[in-house]
Amino acid sequence: MVDLKGQYAGIKDVVNPSIQEVIENTAFINGPKVHDFQKNLETYLGVKHVIPCANGTDALQIAMMGLGLEPGDEVITADFTFAATVEVIALLKLTPVLVDVNEDDFNINIEAIKRAITPKTKAIVPVHLFGQCANMEAIMEIAKAHNLFVIEDNAQAIGANYTYSNGAKVKAGTIGHVGATSFFPSKNLGCYGDGGAIFTNDDDLAHTIRGIVNHGMYERYHHDVVGVNSRLDSIQAAVLDAKLPHLDNYNKARRNAARKYNAAFKNIESITTPKTVNGCEGICDTCDCHVFHQYTLKIKGIDRDALAKHLNDQGIPCGVYYPIPLHRQKAYLDERYNEADFEVTNQLVKDVISLPMHTELDDEQIEYITSTTIKFING
Repeated sequence: MVDLKGQYAGIKDVVNPSIQEVIENTAFINGPKVHDFQKNLETYLGVKHVIPCANGTDALQIAMMGLGLEPGDEVITADFTFAATVEVIALLKLTPVLVDVNEDDFNINIEAIKRAITPKTKAIVPVHLFGQCANMEAIMEIAKAHNLFVIEDNAQAIGANYTYSNGAKVKAGTIGHVGATSFFPSKNLGCYGDGGAIFTNDDDLAHTIRGIVNHGMYERYHHDVVGVNSRLDSIQAAVLDAKLPHLDNYNKARRNAARKYNAAFKNIESITTPKTVNGCEGICDTCDCHVFHQYTLKIKGIDRDALAKHLNDQGIPCGVYYPIPLHRQKAYLDERYNEADFEVTNQLVKDVISLPMHTELDDEQIEYITSTTIKFING
């Protein structure tokens, strides 16, 4: 699904010396490389504050801690996503409220958000799934009307742009009150271990979060807030800082691969290729709204699981993201949920399949993947 070896080959002349520098200066925690990466990512995103941390799940949890959410507060998020989003809500004794997603772009449904709001609702967590933003303009309007916080789960869409109705563009993860991302190795901007970061333009919130990530300390042995131990180590920061200048080109390579996938599947009735919020399928020359963390198809009238087995048997990795809705997961079962409210999600988990998507895909690989897929579908 991801060719990290191929990607490393293109940047090892920068990555290796950066890692060696950390080893030689022995500043393994909060060293100069962490601060360099923080500043460079702030510039890239156009955000005032980036606070690095240990992983993307921590980033979400710390963002919620920083906002002062309290046990029993309701937090609305999407049913169709990875469990980390709802996991941290439950860990903090908040009340997760799962809602359905859009059929076309897989992101959280605006009308479902509106229906889910109660007097106990305190926050919305839109997940920018598979590489493009949820409808943030509408979400921020809802949040303003109901005095809610917005926490962007940007683990899959770093580098994507969101375009407002007036044409203004901003980077994913910088629109809400706070954003969180993951630098897991397979992400569009990935390190060589675990890593994450929190983004905000709120000075006071940034100050609070900086304390939380470091045991609640601003001064050594003075614990001013309840904190955790969640810091990005210097070696991972060195890797990320070396890769950051390549991020736009990495995302462009993913869009180019998506363009070729889409062209191959264009006339296959049983396949629905990815759609984007602006309707251009995310593959026009000027498009920057989709960074294709995953390339996810919807399959109709075909045994999806049999297709997945066939692809694996032919040496083609594939993934089903996600096979079980969060509202059906044992850990998050809740009698409040009505299956009729999850019509789209319940169908997507039966239909979706993701093909290899990374920066090193070449024409020969794409032709083999698409022809093998089409041959199975055509019988």
